[in-house]
Amino acid sequence: MHNWDSTIIDKDIYLRDMLAVNSLGTFFGVSQQVLNQVWAELTAPAGNSLIYVSMEIGADLDVFHPVKSRLEYLGITDSPDPLIDAFVKKVIRGPQKIPNYSGGLGVLAGDTLKSFAACKIPVVAISLLYKKGYFSQLVDSRLGQVAWATEWEPHNTPGLYLLKNPLYPDRALEIEIPFFDDKDHPISTYAQVWMKMEINESLDFFVPELLLDYSIPSSPEWIRKSADQLYDSSSERVRATQRRMLGAGILHLAELLGISSKTLHLNEQHGVVVILHRIADQLLNTLGQDFQTIATDQDIYNAAAQVAQNIVYTIHTPVAAGHDRFSTSIYAGLSHTFCRRLLDLLARDKDNPNVYNFTSLAMKVNRSTNSVSRLHRNVTKQQFPEHADKITAITNGVHHLTWISFAKAEVFDSFPEFHNWQSDPGVFANAGKLLTNKKFRSYLEQAWAHDTKKLMDFVNAMLVRHRQQIHETWIEPPNFLSFLDDKERNLDPAVFTIGFARRFSTYKRADLIFENIDTLAEIILARNQPVNFLFSGKAHPSDEPGKSVIKLILDSQDELYHKSKGLGRLVFIPNYDMQIAKLMVAGVHVWLNNPKRPLEASGTSGMKAAMNGIPNISIMDGWWAEGYHNGATGWKFGFEAPILPGDLREDHDALLYAEDSASFYRLFPELLDTFYNKEKRSIYIDKCIMNLALNVPIFNTHRMVAEYLQKYGISLSGPIEKNIRKFRKLYQSDAE
Repeated sequence: MHNWDSTIIDKDIYLRDMLAVNSLGTFFGVSQQVLNQVWAELTAPAGNSLIYVSMEIGADLDVFHPVKSRLEYLGITDSPDPLIDAFVKKVIRGPQKIPNYSGGLGVLAGDTLKSFAACKIPVVAISLLYKKGYFSQLVDSRLGQVAWATEWEPHNTPGLYLLKNPLYPDRALEIEIPFFDDKDHPISTYAQVWMKMEINESLDFFVPELLLDYSIPSSPEWIRKSADQLYDSSSERVRATQRRMLGAGILHLAELLGISSKTLHLNEQHGVVVILHRIADQLLNTLGQDFQTIATDQDIYNAAAQVAQNIVYTIHTPVAAGHDRFSTSIYAGLSHTFCRRLLDLLARDKDNPNVYNFTSLAMKVNRSTNSVSRLHRNVTKQQFPEHADKITAITNGVHHLTWISFAKAEVFDSFPEFHNWQSDPGVFANAGKLLTNKKFRSYLEQAWAHDTKKLMDFVNAMLVRHRQQIHETWIEPPNFLSFLDDKERNLDPAVFTIGFARRFSTYKRADLIFENIDTLAEIILARNQPVNFLFSGKAHPSDEPGKSVIKLILDSQDELYHKSKGLGRLVFIPNYDMQIAKLMVAGVHVWLNNPKRPLEASGTSGMKAAMNGIPNISIMDGWWAEGYHNGATGWKFGFEAPILPGDLREDHDALLYAEDSASFYRLFPELLDTFYNKEKRSIYIDKCIMNLALNVPIFNTHRMVAEYLQKYGISLSGPIEKNIRKFRKLYQSDAE
């Protein structure tokens, strides 16, 4: 998977060149030249760079860690220099999880930043650091999902650095972000700053992710508590506080570090409070120090129009729960009166004047709004007709180096048609030339079998471990198979395996294909063809309906097994994370996605499967409406009529369970036949190869970043711009 020079090197000299220092600390993984270059571009007076704002960033090191990969490739495990040796050992042995993400939105942010780094785009990301992460998921067969606090160690995590105060190097850098009570008295609030270096595979560029950590003694207790856990919904006030902690800290942090970026990209509306601060700065520049008392409403609207010229906004969902709304009274105890005046003018909810709608604010104040697929663009225009003219589509992608398995990477390395695939996902278009190449087809199937066995080994070991835990904990194993003996329990890698993994929310309908277990079991029995169903994912701790769907999955296991006489096996994998995701998208035989159309704006898990050649079987929603290619890459089922306003309903009666499950059952025999029938197996492998040829060149974050750069107005050097133009030519999301 690597194209590094393997000639003999002086490892001590090499390691010293991986150490870099500036006034903010000592960093490992890039050279001094690279550190200086990145920082110089972010602080240049011209502001020719970008601030990327996201509430969550998913970038676990156990799925993509270029520094560790380089050390392992070179056989480096230590150093005679004590400082460097400590860094090397931390990289090799340190924790690999950074649990500051909940799912698709955060993982997309991480993949995006990796492609920014690979393409050498001057970007700094800003988010929050949550000392208790999102949450760890325990699953009990009787209780369902149980949320468990995640404890992790930022200090011991490789590639994560607590920044130093340039004036007092023995102290951590702290910034002050003022909150206000209902009488406009300031409440001093402080955050220390962590930096994760998102280093590219060549180790010659990185994107700094700056994480504001409010859980320090100098901050009030209620602020520290709000900083604990991502998407804490224990109260409306905590939710609003978290949004303000992100949005209000951005400009303070940028100013303190000298970051001059003019353009901000809001990855969803969570950090939209930054817009209010930019409006206030604009009014200060035009009206002077008394702007809060002399500004007219028109002055504010004019300032907002100016600020909008430097805001790019990505909206990720049509689902109501994805749009932040807060009662106006909540903000009376968090922000200044003038801030609330801005909200009154720019963020009042059109259906409820006592509520601030943050999506409405983000939609109003930007120069560019984009959805995350073509279908989502059309839905978003229906939802926000007053902004329809500026709503475009930039379909999501995934970072191919993160999600392609090592076994399949070795195959791609072996064929000249994929030359330079690590740097250029566009070369996968050449996979079509290998459609009749017996050697390639054989190698691909062998790599796939390896990935499937790896996945099944993981699942089978998990089933044994859960059974052993009966005697150690109060947790009742979440899988019926754990109670069977070895011969009956183990999943067979040769059995057709369907994968499903994502956030458990009612509109995603994880339980759809189990709507009629009698019908499902009859199909399996009639054909005498076994099927494994592997499911994983978390429901938000406050989402009771979502948690009930997990319980329905657990309750379906026993019934499916017995009604299919052991041929149908349903397994739930707890505590879904990026490592489990990578195992699943590489090792299953088909990827299932069955949201209620059109509520899945994009759906990146299916793209990750496509990166490994895995066909999808999906509702024609989100990205699959673009990735289906008339059946060349997988299968479709379910509702497919033109979208009407009533189709956005999320109540259970409108979720089309009966109709769409029946559609799946009609299609299911064809899937089984294509996989198991030796005469039709070639059709199945054709779909796998065409996923590589048709979907990998499109649904990657290099192409996605290239499309975003059209919105940013950043000037790039000749070689970088040439590369970006090449990726941009791969696909134009807003075309039809």
